[in-house]
Amino acid sequence: MSQSVWGRSRRVKLAVALRSKPAVAQTLSGKSATNGTPAMTSTLNPSASATVPDPATNARSVSSFTALTRRVHELNLMRRRYGYYWTKLVGALVILAAWVLVFIWIGDSWWQLINAGVLAIIMAQLGFLGHDAAHRQIFKSGRWNDWTSLVIANLLVGISYGWWRSKHNRHHANPNKVGSDPDIALGAIAMTPEQATRPRSRLMNWLVSHQGWYFFPILMLEGLSLRLEGFRRVVKRGPVGHRWVEFTFLMVRLCGFVALVFLVLSPGKAVVFIAVELAVFGFYLGSSFAPNHVGMPLVPPRLKLDFLRRQVLMSRNVRGGRFMSMLMGGLNYQIEHHLFPSMARPYLRKVQPLVASYCAAAGVPYTQMTLWQSYGVIIRYLNSVGLRGRDPFLCPLVAQRRAL
Repeated sequence: MSQSVWGRSRRVKLAVALRSKPAVAQTLSGKSATNGTPAMTSTLNPSASATVPDPATNARSVSSFTALTRRVHELNLMRRRYGYYWTKLVGALVILAAWVLVFIWIGDSWWQLINAGVLAIIMAQLGFLGHDAAHRQIFKSGRWNDWTSLVIANLLVGISYGWWRSKHNRHHANPNKVGSDPDIALGAIAMTPEQATRPRSRLMNWLVSHQGWYFFPILMLEGLSLRLEGFRRVVKRGPVGHRWVEFTFLMVRLCGFVALVFLVLSPGKAVVFIAVELAVFGFYLGSSFAPNHVGMPLVPPRLKLDFLRRQVLMSRNVRGGRFMSMLMGGLNYQIEHHLFPSMARPYLRKVQPLVASYCAAAGVPYTQMTLWQSYGVIIRYLNSVGLRGRDPFLCPLVAQRRAL
């Protein structure tokens, strides 16, 4: 079968599944996407004609989502939470200053490796705050939010805000859409069969076929990758605003951090300290981001979806309440965040029941599971793509239909 015909077949099948009932949305483990119970029998009619969503259906969805948005505003769930965020911002700076004092006090000791892990956690939590500011969650003023993100991302964390914002905006516009979402165009991990079948050595083919198992270890390189890629984009004149401000902040952060570490620690300990900080930082961030979308359906380039389905069907929530929200910086409410990206973090928990009820009434699958369940789905999903025997466009919305 030619590539074009195969691509059209996949798009048609996904379109049919998108119109089906929530029971069709199953995880790769064969569990319900909503509550982890055994999978239900599909309600799809195997003889149903393959048609794309019609304009009337999309219009009703848009109208209904408008009603939900109106209800959210009536409940004041879009207002700012200045007290919450100022406490977070000031508290983060105080904790960071305290960390520097403790680092100097401990001195040249291998115990500083524990301190490296602590610093990585502080950096990740600062990154979550920068993410909130970038989404206009903290201040009404776009300028205040931009400068808050610039200071946090470039000066404190060491990541280019302009580069990350461009990349993240494209992700939010088309999550998990092939050719549009940069988060599924990874060099070290194959997210689609096309990526998995690229010419590689025999060793690399074996590694890709088992990529689910080394996905989490490889996240330890994510911290270095984020910092290097952002710096490269600023230096090579990519699409980055405030270029000289970003460059100055990045250089101050890099030089200041390296100078502090090498002044306090001997060269050998300093190198190991930096390596540990980068590894823990990358692993923490990657482990927080991966459950959001990895293992959810991929969208073919030409398939058009309404806003609700485009955001909900490709996103996954993580259970765990307040503790999980603190651990993941609010990203555990990924569905609500994608529907209301400028909503302040504390309100995501409050709007979640409204969104879940709305999706149930609209027949839109709403995926929610524990953190460990999501990690299991990610591993199995990546291994299945790496084996090149599975089609991620069919997981999990259409796979069940094939069995009918």
